[in-house]
Amino acid sequence: MQKKILITGASGFIGSTVVDKALELGYETWAGVRTSSSREYLTDPRIRFIDLTYSDKEKLTEQLRLFARDNGRFDAIVHIAGMTKALHKADFDRVNDGYTRHLADALIETGTVPDSFIFMSSLSAIGKGDEENYAPLRAEQEPNPTTAYGRSKLKAENYLKSLPGFPYVILRPTGVYGPRDKDYYILVKSVKNGLNVGAGMKRQLLTFIYSEDLARVIFLCIEKQVKRVEYIVADGDVYTDEEFNRIVQEVLHKKRVLRLKIPLGVVKGAAWVSEKVASLLGRASTFNTDKYNIMEQRNWNCDIEPIRTGLSFKPEYPLRRGVEETVRWYKEKGWL
Repeated sequence: MQKKILITGASGFIGSTVVDKALELGYETWAGVRTSSSREYLTDPRIRFIDLTYSDKEKLTEQLRLFARDNGRFDAIVHIAGMTKALHKADFDRVNDGYTRHLADALIETGTVPDSFIFMSSLSAIGKGDEENYAPLRAEQEPNPTTAYGRSKLKAENYLKSLPGFPYVILRPTGVYGPRDKDYYILVKSVKNGLNVGAGMKRQLLTFIYSEDLARVIFLCIEKQVKRVEYIVADGDVYTDEEFNRIVQEVLHKKRVLRLKIPLGVVKGAAWVSEKVASLLGRASTFNTDKYNIMEQRNWNCDIEPIRTGLSFKPEYPLRRGVEETVRWYKEKGWL
C-alpha cells in the first residue's frame, strides 16, 4: 500500500526538494502550502495540496480529524515550515516553536500521530562551538544558541522531546545549498561580478550539505524507522571560508575576484542599521543583528559520525560537485 507523507513548508527551497524526493520514492505526497504561496516548484500532477492552519490549534485539530476521516492518517510528516527572518524577534518563537507545538498537539489529540515525524531544526539551535581548537559540534552537546532563530528552534526541539513516545527525529543541518536556493545565490552572483566579501579576520571553518543529500537523510530516517533521536547533518568535509570561495570562483571560471575582509565590528554596525531601516519600513530584513550572530561564528565544523553509522549515510554531492550542479541550475534558469 502506498504510504502517505505530509511535507510542510513545501513551497520553499528545501521543502520542494523533499517533495521531489518523495515522489521519486513512490510516496503519496501531500504538500503543505498556504493558498497564497508560490507553487513554482510544485507542478508535478501527482502532488496533492493541503493548507493547514498552524496558528490556530483548534482549527488545525479539526482539519487533521477531517483529513484522517477521509484519507487515513499520514504515515510520515516532514515539518519544514518555519520562519528564518522576522520583523520582530518574538515572531520566531510564535512560528518556529508555537506552530510546531500546535501541530504535535493536534496529531496527538486526533490520534493521528505518524510513524515518523521529522523536524527540520538548525545547527543554530546548538550555538557556538569551540573557537580555539575548532573541535566539531556534536548533537549531544549542551545547546547554547546565540540567535533568536536558534533559540526558537531549540524550544520546539525540547517540546517534541517532552511528549512521551512521540516519534520525532530532529535534524540540525549545517548550511544547505543547491538549486532553487536564494541565500548562497547572492554569494555566487557577487563572485561572478568580481567581488567576494568576507566577515571577520579570524579563521572560519565552514560545512555544507547539498539539498538532495539532505532529502536523502530525511528518507533514510523514515525508512529505517529511527525515532526519538537528533542528528547533525553535513557532508562530512570542512572548509575555510577562503577554500569555499575559491571553489565557487573556479566553478564560475572567474580568474580575478576582489577579496574584501570586513572587521566584525563594522559588520555588526551595518547589521544594526539594516535592521532598523527595515523596521521603519515595516518589513523583515535578511541582514540583521540575528544574522550577524551567525556570521560571527567561526566554527561550523560538525561531527556526522551518527548519521554515517546509524543511517549508513554517504553523501553523493561533495562540495565541488554540488556547487557545479547549483551553478548549472542558476545559469539554466537565467539567474546568472
